[in-house]
Amino acid sequence: MYGTEIEVKMRELPDDLRREVLDFMEFLSMKYKGKVIKAKKFTFDWEGGLSEIGEKFTSVELQHKALEWR
Repeated sequence: MYGTEIEVKMRELPDDLRREVLDFMEFLSMKYKGKVIKAKKFTFDWEGGLSEIGEKFTSVELQHKALEWR
């Protein structure tokens, strides 16, 4: 149905954008076949991992330290 239109538009695109279009087409194909992998749910298992640092530094001191590391 849209085959000719798609071919014409694809020829007008540079190679890197053609690859992007193909990737998007593949994504849509998988999505509507029900095969899209859903992202894992975020967990807070890291919570409290740096609690010992909180006893040594204030939050402002940690912010300053983070800026130094950038």
